Amino acid sequence: MSSISATYQEDAAIQKKRWMILIVLNLFTFMSTLDGSIVNIALPVLVKELSLPIAQVEWVTTGYLMAICSVILFFGKLGDIAGKIRIFKLGTVIFIIGSLLCGLSANLPFLIGSRIIQAIGASMTMANSQGIVTDIFPSNERGKALGLIGTFVSLGSIAGPSLGGIIVSTLGWEYIFWVNVPIGLIAIALGWKVLPKDLIHVKSKIDVPGSLLFAVFIVALFAGLLLGQQLGYGDSRIVSSLIAAAAAFIAFIIVELRRTQPLLQLSLFKNPLFSLSILCAFLVFVANFCFNIIAPFYAQNMLNLSPFYAGFLLMLFPICMVIIAPLSGALSDKIGSEFLTFAGLIVMVIAQFGLARLHDGSPVVLAGVWIAMLGIGSGLFMSPNNSLIMSTVPRTQLGSAGSVNSLVRNVGMVVGITIATSILFNVMSSRAGYRVTGLIPGRPDIFLTGMHAVFLTSSVICLVSALLTGWRMLSIRRAKRAIKA
Repeated sequence: MSSISATYQEDAAIQKKRWMILIVLNLFTFMSTLDGSIVNIALPVLVKELSLPIAQVEWVTTGYLMAICSVILFFGKLGDIAGKIRIFKLGTVIFIIGSLLCGLSANLPFLIGSRIIQAIGASMTMANSQGIVTDIFPSNERGKALGLIGTFVSLGSIAGPSLGGIIVSTLGWEYIFWVNVPIGLIAIALGWKVLPKDLIHVKSKIDVPGSLLFAVFIVALFAGLLLGQQLGYGDSRIVSSLIAAAAAFIAFIIVELRRTQPLLQLSLFKNPLFSLSILCAFLVFVANFCFNIIAPFYAQNMLNLSPFYAGFLLMLFPICMVIIAPLSGALSDKIGSEFLTFAGLIVMVIAQFGLARLHDGSPVVLAGVWIAMLGIGSGLFMSPNNSLIMSTVPRTQLGSAGSVNSLVRNVGMVVGITIATSILFNVMSSRAGYRVTGLIPGRPDIFLTGMHAVFLTSSVICLVSALLTGWRMLSIRRAKRAIKA
């Protein structure tokens, strides 16, 4: 049951502040998603400074994403019960503390531990921001507002390498975390002034068994996938981890189906529009993170650009996205979302295929064209798709739906990293004749062979998403014609 005393849309004072509220939400949306990818550009630097192989340093990125995935459904449900705004505010404070600790880290274990603290705060904000927006904004502005949230989600996810490159070159790797502290404190001060009190609370209990089983599933799955790159997927420990993940997932589904107040509302997936939109979002983030993890190494090690100039090259992606995405979100309110999502995916397929044809002698301008196209395609797709996802959900389940949306995004990031590095290392190992988990000095051809395989795979992933979206678009048109007939 739920208790709803009023709506934010009926409160004139809150409506006057709704765009300022959106700014606060977007600041933390941007920072929390940015921190999932900003470390990527620093990985080559950390590899040198800490004398570690790429596969170990990856845990700085994947540990953050894994922690978010483990608890995001829990915080989405907690937001519905205790209040989405209350949980969001607490998350902002924890995120800033984690960011401060990350910059103070002197070794890899402390850095990974600090990233987990940061991730807990990030998951609290991610799980509830979309639900807050859907609650506050009237229906005629909701698509635009959710589109902007989606824009900042995508912008934060993709802008990491470019912003990180500039920060690492000018200030040092610690400042990619410390930059969050002053911005976060400003956002917190604004948030405490403009964010209203929670009106909607769902009378429910925390699903402890479901929460624990889901956390075990995420940790076992991603630990198995990521460690498999270092030890080989035939290793008995890796096989055991993946079996444990499968068992935990099956047990989670069984528990959720039997509980009256589950962690995950499986009924959400009965809506085909919600399910297909979620699947396409997942596939796009997988493809984009294949690019995100590979591109910094290509720019710095193949094109011989410094982190500073590599950052500017990779900045083309978020710049193009931030221009296109708000336009796409506003346009979707007028013409619908289906065509825009389809067009964006087709542009992404072309861009990923273009990236697969780059080599160590490619002009920087050509690389920039394909990167910019990838940003344009992502901008066209993300905002309308995000609006599609959240507009089909009851108000009392907005926290859960927002957390599912954020979950698939973060799972997509981890899966993208895993797919990209697994393909890269396997192809490089096959070409080199021995197991490879890092760059081979003096052999750019081996890295490029692996990179080409990664980008061809990501182009196929985008193509699958485009075909699904095209099928959905045709199905909706046929249904409309049948109604008119």
